[in-house]
Amino acid sequence: MSTKKLSIRDLCYIGIFTAIITACAQLSIPMPYGVPMTLQTFAIPLAGVVLGTKKGTFSVLIYVLLGAIGFPVFAGFAGGLSIVLGATGGFILSFPLMALTAGIGDSKNNKIWLVCGLLAGAVINYLCGMIYFTVVMSSDLKTAFIACVLPFIPVAIVKIGLVAVLGKSLKTALLRSKVLV
Repeated sequence: MSTKKLSIRDLCYIGIFTAIITACAQLSIPMPYGVPMTLQTFAIPLAGVVLGTKKGTFSVLIYVLLGAIGFPVFAGFAGGLSIVLGATGGFILSFPLMALTAGIGDSKNNKIWLVCGLLAGAVINYLCGMIYFTVVMSSDLKTAFIACVLPFIPVAIVKIGLVAVLGKSLKTALLRSKVLV
């Protein structure tokens, strides 16, 4: 097990990606059942690909913790436990797993593994969000699927493709320029 400490540079990258996720969360489209369509689900796996499994997951954990304690980082500049415990809480709580699976997929240095990691993260996110939604909203799984998954599938496919292409390109460019070490 590696006990390598995070450097100041690593902490800065984690903070930058936390800020990117926060900014992307504000780019949202309200949807009828209260689960907005946002760009944070693009930025979260991107953090896992660009920063790697550990640092990418840390950046997302910090994002979730900031929102949970009340900082207005979630969609619509919302924050607090009421958001985490509300209808969208399952999505928010699964965000670190999205970064983790993206990072794991990328670490295999194989495009198929990367896409599988991105797909796994999206499926985990949808399942957690849908199940949590059914509990909080006292709905059935069909309603939760229609509200939380069905309208998001086409956009999720595009996001996965963009993260697979842009994430690898961005990471490669940052490594070549010695910005990432």
